[in-house]
Amino acid sequence: MLFGLSIGTWMLITIMICFTGSALLIWYAAKSSGQFDDVEGIKYRMLEEDSTVDVPINSKR
Repeated sequence: MLFGLSIGTWMLITIMICFTGSALLIWYAAKSSGQFDDVEGIKYRMLEEDSTVDVPINSKR
């Protein structure tokens, strides 16, 4: 036992570090691609009368 921790504890710490690293990489990729640039604009575009995409409600894709 290294530092008095069992193998299960070390596995849990390793998995937590991997999940945290993955979350940070996903956040950085989203930030780099500009997904957080205009968070307020989408709610105003939703309320506009003229839509650039006219898809019927009952269309079958």
